[in-house]
Amino acid sequence: MTVRTTAVRIPVGTLDVRESGPPDGPPVLLLHGFPQGPESWDEVVPALNGAGYRTLAPEQRGYAAGARPSGRRAYRLADLASDALAVVAELAGGRAHVVGHDWGAAVAWRLGSRYPDAVRSLTAVSVPPAAAFARSLVTTRQVLASWYIGAFQLPWVPERLLRPDERGWSPVLEGALRRTGQTPERARRDALRMAQPGALTAALDWYRGIAVSDPRETDPPVTVPTLFVWSDGDTAITRQGIELTHRHVTGPYTYAELRGVSHWIPEEAPAEFAARLLDHLAAHPG
Repeated sequence: MTVRTTAVRIPVGTLDVRESGPPDGPPVLLLHGFPQGPESWDEVVPALNGAGYRTLAPEQRGYAAGARPSGRRAYRLADLASDALAVVAELAGGRAHVVGHDWGAAVAWRLGSRYPDAVRSLTAVSVPPAAAFARSLVTTRQVLASWYIGAFQLPWVPERLLRPDERGWSPVLEGALRRTGQTPERARRDALRMAQPGALTAALDWYRGIAVSDPRETDPPVTVPTLFVWSDGDTAITRQGIELTHRHVTGPYTYAELRGVSHWIPEEAPAEFAARLLDHLAAHPG
């Protein structure tokens, strides 16, 4: 797999985008989540490239050293979606299949809802639309599973708790990732990423940006063809929000549930996920 890195300008700096696959293949935008980077798609990309798709995996705002603004207002969902649109405009001719995991799924849902002309198809992994997730918070299970979102709103406390030790990474973060299903190697990789100067605060500001978003802002239903993939071993996202997702999609909708898989679907079950994704892309070429 030959990977090309392309810099894309956004208002707060530059995002590095990992490109691979046939240069003339249909573009697939791959959006990572917390606390990862574009390498979280490495197990899925070969299947996509082998099927003729060109993949675009950006290091998103805050994760990219060249686009790490300070302050939670710089990490509102509207700005994160604008960054993704900039990548699509520059590298995909203004239109792409959009795939997102975790926070990347939140960005993908926003694109599919607000900018359907830029989205050939939508694939969201693990995280339901914002409205479905908010509704699920009335259940005790989801509130308990989402405790960390409230904890991340605190100033400086999470940074202190998750600070690197003398080895250069946070053992607390590494341990938390392992408990949610990450392998030791990947948990350490992601903990090392968060140990880069300013990276942890920027990643936490994705969560803190929720508090400064307009509470009256709601997304219209998604009209583009949508695949939603969830796993029953996910400790962060419970079934309640998943069962509400279909209400927020008026276009063709497919739900796929992976059994015995944790939250980290693209790396834990890449072959099964890629097969579902390729079926979806083939059925909806856009």
